Amino acid sequence: MRRSVARRFGGSLAVATVLSVVALVTVSAGPAGAQSQLPLAGEATQFLSSILPWNWYASPAGSNNGCRPTAAHPYPVVLVHGTFANMYDSWGALSPDLANNGFCVYAFNFGQTIDPSSIDGTGSIEKSASQLSTFVNKVLSSTGATKVDLVGWSQGGMMPRYYLNNLGGASKVNMLVGLAPSNYGTTLDGITTLASDLGILGVTVSVTTAICPACTQQLQGSSFLTSLNTTPTVAGVKYVVIETKDDEVVTPYTNAFLPSAPNVQNILLQNQCSQDASDHVSIAYDSNALSDVINALGPDNPTFVPSCQSVGAIFGNV
Repeated sequence: MRRSVARRFGGSLAVATVLSVVALVTVSAGPAGAQSQLPLAGEATQFLSSILPWNWYASPAGSNNGCRPTAAHPYPVVLVHGTFANMYDSWGALSPDLANNGFCVYAFNFGQTIDPSSIDGTGSIEKSASQLSTFVNKVLSSTGATKVDLVGWSQGGMMPRYYLNNLGGASKVNMLVGLAPSNYGTTLDGITTLASDLGILGVTVSVTTAICPACTQQLQGSSFLTSLNTTPTVAGVKYVVIETKDDEVVTPYTNAFLPSAPNVQNILLQNQCSQDASDHVSIAYDSNALSDVINALGPDNPTFVPSCQSVGAIFGNV
């Protein structure tokens, strides 16, 4: 659920220039070492780049390169972006981080209602889940893998549950990892805050509903979420939720978490790292959260704790 940094702040050239300079100082969440490793994009840099038309449909670094799974990492990782976002601006850090750690990474855009544009994830969640189903089938066919792992941010951490519950996805998915997923929705204040953060506060709720069915569906207590959450999880799939208490979009932040179950792990970043102040917008560029994702998809150690870097709102620390 994000858009370019420049657009959040009115798109002024002065702000964009300042952010470009700030973005030169970045922290890599990936392991140090080999020259062949891909650099992790800083959040501000990636967002500024995402407004360029040739990046509207571009893949994030490390993804969609024909990679074949290995015995160490047998499941390709499919990245699922959020509302008002796309694969390029959402996964500039996590995609190369996963590739550097030996994972095969795939990403796609879904839910277009304003096309061509860089704004995706706005269409009905049922249709978006169908697009996810089609993409997963293509990944399985091209890689020869038996299942995939899904990593989603915001709507991208919740929408796959419709795929798992209703479209036969449970037999094709090993794990679903959600970064600040909208599992139990948001209050209207959360939608308004999101619009403000993304620089589209002038768009009325009625107009937003017309161009963004997914927004209405993600409101707390919506008929869509009520139906979806009659089956919070399905057998055979592992669920990991990574959330920040400073989430200003999924409100209250506890709406991200799934009910306790043997196949569910709910992680609150501040329980691991008290200095983590990431919010909904910056969590995908939070080195602590990225480390939790790598652990979940790799050794899956339930007692894992990140190295605990200080992280701020909006820009993260990557």
